[in-house]
Amino acid sequence: MRIHITGLFILFSIALHAQDTLSINIRQADSLFLQHNLEILAEKYQIDIAKSVEVQDRLWNNPTFGVEISAYNPSRGFLDVGKGGQKAFTIDQLITRAGKRNKQVALDVESTRKTEYQFYDLVRTLKFELRQIFFESHFLGQTIGLYDNQIATLNTTVNAFQKEYERKNISLKEVVRLKALLFQLSNDRAEILLELQENQRDLRTLLNVEQPVKALVDSAEIGRYQMQNLTLAALRDKALQSRADLKVIQSSTKQAELNYTLQKALARPDIQVGVIYDQASNYVNNYVGVNAAVTLPFFNRNQGNIKAARSSISYFKTAENAKVNSVSNEVAATVQKVNIAEKAYQSVESQFTDQFQLLSKGIYDNFQKRNITLLEFIDFIETYNESVRAYNRLQADRIKVYEELNFVVGEELFN
Repeated sequence: MRIHITGLFILFSIALHAQDTLSINIRQADSLFLQHNLEILAEKYQIDIAKSVEVQDRLWNNPTFGVEISAYNPSRGFLDVGKGGQKAFTIDQLITRAGKRNKQVALDVESTRKTEYQFYDLVRTLKFELRQIFFESHFLGQTIGLYDNQIATLNTTVNAFQKEYERKNISLKEVVRLKALLFQLSNDRAEILLELQENQRDLRTLLNVEQPVKALVDSAEIGRYQMQNLTLAALRDKALQSRADLKVIQSSTKQAELNYTLQKALARPDIQVGVIYDQASNYVNNYVGVNAAVTLPFFNRNQGNIKAARSSISYFKTAENAKVNSVSNEVAATVQKVNIAEKAYQSVESQFTDQFQLLSKGIYDNFQKRNITLLEFIDFIETYNESVRAYNRLQADRIKVYEELNFVVGEELFN
């Protein structure tokens, strides 16, 4: 997986906006997220740690140097280490057998690869969360805009009716009912704002910014989410090849297999070889010799670790098969969700919102002119607000299930 970061572009964009609001599109949000998200930055250190372990295990064992000197000679006194005294030196080196070092390094390399897959899976998960919140925030903002316009216009109407009431031209009942509608709209707006503030909290955390984030989404961004020629079989194949969490399980299986070969190798004893110089305590003076030592595997042949490693292979292979089934089922279920969301979205007439908005502009004038009754006016406002709110929610849900398909497949499908 390759991560493209357009850091300079993001920094330039941020500089163009006021400090109290960060207005960005989804591509800019992705780049800012990859560059500044603290969880991602922290996880990168895990990769560095794994690579450091790999470097360490490639190193050879250090030789051992030993010194023996005469502490006391009855005829010559203490520390008799001169020309006629006694001292001995040894150098020993451990030589591993059965390719233990290479097998350990191979296990470390796979461990590093698994850590990288875990990093990519974290990016995949957090990016999915970011995009869902981003698009939901945009459409919640659209709904807030609707309520702002409605409340502003209704305020004007309420003030006009209040004056008419004071002139005894209309009843108090009508004024109170309009104020109740205004209160209801304000209360609905406050509920949406609370939801939007929760999204703001999560967006700031994911992007690691302090400013409020304004999600910019245009029609081209919405239009790119289409299934086109993507089939279920093709999406399943992509998921099985791309899903980082599946690769984590597969890497665990590979590690178990490598560990099994390492544990069998550890049953083979290593050899310690060395050289010794002895000045005066051997059968000849200035003795130089070589030595070798090996552990006799009579009792401990690493049987327990070998058995555990063999069982680990079976465990991770079973877990891998279960994960493959889970991934396939997730893809199939999400494709069904996309189809349901797309069908619901397409069922709404393309001119539905435009017609509703056009009608809304005239409804206030007609009500003030008493061409429609108070009940008709209130019914229309409630129906209009709920319909637009539901339509915005439908658009958000549609994009969210497409992003879920990206998530379960593990690839960007809708560029």
